[in-house]
Amino acid sequence: MKPVIVVHGGAGRIFKEREEGSRTGVVRAALRGYGILKQGGSALDAVEEAVRSMEDDPHFNAGCGSVLNEKGEVEMDAIIMDGKNLDSGAVSAVKCIANPIKLARLVMEKTKHMLLTDRGAHLFAQAMGIPETPGEKLITERSRERWKNNLEPDSNPQEFQKDLGTVGAVAIDSEGNVACATSTGGLSNKLTGRVGDTACIGMSPEMAADTSLDYMKTRVGGLGGVIVVDNSGEWAARFSTKQMSWATVKDDQVHYGIYAGERHTKSVDEALASEGEGF
Repeated sequence: MKPVIVVHGGAGRIFKEREEGSRTGVVRAALRGYGILKQGGSALDAVEEAVRSMEDDPHFNAGCGSVLNEKGEVEMDAIIMDGKNLDSGAVSAVKCIANPIKLARLVMEKTKHMLLTDRGAHLFAQAMGIPETPGEKLITERSRERWKNNLEPDSNPQEFQKDLGTVGAVAIDSEGNVACATSTGGLSNKLTGRVGDTACIGMSPEMAADTSLDYMKTRVGGLGGVIVVDNSGEWAARFSTKQMSWATVKDDQVHYGIYAGERHTKSVDEALASEGEGF
């Protein structure tokens, strides 16, 4: 089985000045995950690393780029799922954690539970030796400005949600095992303790993606994005929003884009050279 990884940086509107950073960010995340797969590593390790990369990138609504809740704080959700044994682990409304996806995996592997939230997740992180990150270090100037604007009496919060979204990764490794992971800061100016995340499965990659997006639009009038990889290595990145940053690596080729119909391709070596870093 040839390994494949697909990542996305959130479906919605991406402002012009942030497009290049979003492209670079998803390519970097895909390369880091693919590096693990190329060395014979697991799909689970690959998706965790890819999502961790995006959590560390302020261009995305996850980790240090997360939007702020009504109190001006970062609260994050994350989930990881292992197709090999159908195990999963998740955390929600967590604060002062640089990489919630790492904590979600520990929930999966070190507890009998599937989800820990808020204070319980914080205590578990301490027990696992996860270092606490001061909340201020997770707040970007852009997130703070967005939060302030949404506090204005005449603000339109929906307008500020259009360029936000969950980041995610799906992968299949050389053993044919599939895994996925997602992480998000949620909605800007959300109520304290608000939790929200969704997962979709089924059919061929293209059909599963298109069907889920069609259902979302028909059922609730919503827009979104989906990335899929199946157990034969076929993949898809689909979105009904104006934009979604995405990248995939398969057969040592990197494919990536932001707009519908946009697809750039370069070799892994070319991509790594432009990144200035190796696996």
